[in-house]
Amino acid sequence: MIRSRRTALSTGAAALTLALGVAFAEPAYAGEQPSNTQGSNTEQSGGNDETGIYAAARIQYSGSVAKNGGAGNVTSADVNWTPPPCWYAPYLGAKDFKKKMSKDIEGQMNAPGMGGHAGAALNELQRHYEDDYGWTDTPGYKDYNVEKDGEGMFWAGVENPNEPDLLKRSSCTDLPFWVDNGEAPPPQYEEAITPEILAALAYQHMQLPDTEVSLKPEGTTKVNLPTWAWLDKAVFDEVQATASIAVPGFALQATTTAKPVSLKLEPGTDDAETYPASGECTINADGSIGEPYAKGKADRTPPCGITYLRSSGNGTYNLQATITWEIAWTGTGGAGGDLPDGTFGNDQDVTVQEIQAINR
Repeated sequence: MIRSRRTALSTGAAALTLALGVAFAEPAYAGEQPSNTQGSNTEQSGGNDETGIYAAARIQYSGSVAKNGGAGNVTSADVNWTPPPCWYAPYLGAKDFKKKMSKDIEGQMNAPGMGGHAGAALNELQRHYEDDYGWTDTPGYKDYNVEKDGEGMFWAGVENPNEPDLLKRSSCTDLPFWVDNGEAPPPQYEEAITPEILAALAYQHMQLPDTEVSLKPEGTTKVNLPTWAWLDKAVFDEVQATASIAVPGFALQATTTAKPVSLKLEPGTDDAETYPASGECTINADGSIGEPYAKGKADRTPPCGITYLRSSGNGTYNLQATITWEIAWTGTGGAGGDLPDGTFGNDQDVTVQEIQAINR
């Protein structure tokens, strides 16, 4: 039976939201469960949750990623860009989905006080999966599609656990839908997992190296004495993070690569001059930034550095050295493109002393 979406949801959006919120409350619901260590190639497979149901759609991370599935240390240079707050991904095969969904629906129908709009919404939910009850662009299913078990999977919404906005994180609220093996999800599900979404998640989990800028003089310098700053190519290089998902009949992956392109120096005081004047030192042809200090260069202006014009007194200046990384990605099927530049910086304390003159 096919009816309009308006008719199908006529019991009220609030009641349907209540029914769905109760039915899909468990964290195992198509959840993302990364468990990675920086620089590792940690693999994850699906596993059984407390109900004994196989939850397959778990994203695997490898490469230079934050530990324990946390967000990495990259800050997007584009303040308007954010990783996806949620997405749709393979959840369960037909038989397992029937076991899970029918149990949840039955439990809620038997809950005290479950009547009125909420009860009607649960009835429509049950009819949708059992009795071929659907609406425009959303076909119903006969007996949870069990006759096609092994030929595809039900897909469901996944929350990004690193998204701080609850409303955004929980915005993938469409009912679980069936996708045949080897087929793309229906086009109306714009948040269905893609290589580009995986690339954005790899970006979010990427851990850039904790790089400390080399300074000469180191730690303590003098007023009006140029301080040279540099980064050797051997100290930092390209960084890669990969996100992948693989279940029977469906597999995607994307690798995000960060390449250092410049170093921004902020002296921690207005009483200083930077070299170049912008404070942004670009990468050299050999992949290094700046130039190491060596004997005989005392009278030269450093290509990358700082001259402090006033003593730091009894304290220090907080030198901020921020590296900008150019970020691109490649993925399944030859897909690829650019992501916003990322930045990551370190603070270093610098003591600046007055040069004492001696009168004889």
